[in-house]
Amino acid sequence: MMVDQAEKLRKLAMTTQNKTGKTGESQMRIITVASGKGGVGKTSIVVNLAIELSRAGKKVMILDADLGLANVDIMFGIIPRYTLYDVFLGKKSLQEIVLDGPEGIKIIPGGSGIHELANIGYSERERLMADLKDFSRELDYLIIDCGAGVSKNVLGFISAADDVVIVITPEPTSITDAYGIIKIISKFQLHTEVYIVINKASTVREACETARKIETVAGKYLEIKVRRLGFISDDLTVGKSVKEQKPYCVSHPNSKVAKDISQMAHNLIQKSMQSPQGTDNFFLKLFRIFK
Repeated sequence: MMVDQAEKLRKLAMTTQNKTGKTGESQMRIITVASGKGGVGKTSIVVNLAIELSRAGKKVMILDADLGLANVDIMFGIIPRYTLYDVFLGKKSLQEIVLDGPEGIKIIPGGSGIHELANIGYSERERLMADLKDFSRELDYLIIDCGAGVSKNVLGFISAADDVVIVITPEPTSITDAYGIIKIISKFQLHTEVYIVINKASTVREACETARKIETVAGKYLEIKVRRLGFISDDLTVGKSVKEQKPYCVSHPNSKVAKDISQMAHNLIQKSMQSPQGTDNFFLKLFRIFK
């Protein structure tokens, strides 16, 4: 069953690639995944989505940009020798800290306690930008896993991305906080639309009701389009995979959540038929974050 799903994704990816006219030049699409509050399963979605996109024939890298509580590497059961902390200190380049994950994906580990980020000098910023730009020629997707909330760093990565995905659960606090971050994106005109993913949904109906609440309020009070990218079932498989330190798409490929994330990857590939804004624009915005 999962083999058939992967084959469908690969065919869709090839069709999409032909329609975009990709001829070897960078068409890297930057996707920032954020959430209004912590504990909504954002990193788990990032990790498994990256795997499904890679299975579809896409070249994918994850940037763990949760600079205080980075844990993408933990999800993979990988212990990084170096992290972004070493890059910001000038000890390593991004190329030197990149990890190889399953299914051919690449990982830039974030590390913890990186308070020095705001104080890096001009030469370090220039080096960081050059290193990131090097990757753009070999990737289809750069998925940025941000921290929760609305810090300066989170808003910077949101502003710089081609697409923004907000992860929400049916809990009232998650819905309220998600609306809060969407409101800020709208207020400062960072994007004209955002995608939402409903995680931990007990039923399709609950997922749809949760999405509709956000869409209704945003449509009434905000100047921003809220689009559904998909939903992830509330499945015990997720907890098991976290304990096993293996993404559920790898350890439990026939689970309900694995099928949900596969559908989400399908939706994302379909919605990626527009050309990305261009890596130069991304790096210009990203430079302003660190300025």
